[in-house]
Amino acid sequence: MKDKTNILINQLIDRYGELAPIRDDIETAASILITAARKQKKILVCGNGGSCADADHIVGELAKSFILPRPLEDSLRAELERIDPEKGPLMAKSLQSGVSAINLNSHQALNSAFANDVDPALNFAQQVIVYGGRSDVLWALTTSGNSKNILNAAVAAKAKGMKIVGFTGSGGGQLKSLCDVCICVPRDETYKVQELHLPIYHSICLAVEQNLWG
Repeated sequence: MKDKTNILINQLIDRYGELAPIRDDIETAASILITAARKQKKILVCGNGGSCADADHIVGELAKSFILPRPLEDSLRAELERIDPEKGPLMAKSLQSGVSAINLNSHQALNSAFANDVDPALNFAQQVIVYGGRSDVLWALTTSGNSKNILNAAVAAKAKGMKIVGFTGSGGGQLKSLCDVCICVPRDETYKVQELHLPIYHSICLAVEQNLWG
């Protein structure tokens, strides 16, 4: 696992030298997510604004092929073909394995109902309580590290025995103390923080894929 991950992180640092001081944190985050994916644990992702879009992007890279083929297991392919001899072969050929990743921003009916009926700052926390299990991972993105809904989700995740990977700006904010690892990129302005988050999560998603399907 370390060799494949190290190569990808080294390539990341070659492209973005300013990330060298947080290399160990990036490696730790990758290790947490690879371990969870191998154990078929869930990865719950959340963020606000541009980080909401990043959360969607992350789920897209985890739940389907990124750059490598992810064929289904032979037993599952055979079962699809057994259940439906007509459509099963095409499904067995076309469907892909993936990581169980959920963007907590995506459930609009649930989020709007809970925001209206209870508290919008607890939207993500409510979903963590429902979806999260021990050794699952909360991947929380907040450029300031102080977004209330993200902090509440992290508290709920700790209560559920989950791992927490944070992506923030340079200070880490309040989120840092709640995380198993917090990647605090060396920038402070929101858009500049997000500019560095993207290549880091791309590298981590590539590491997950390489270690599971490479």
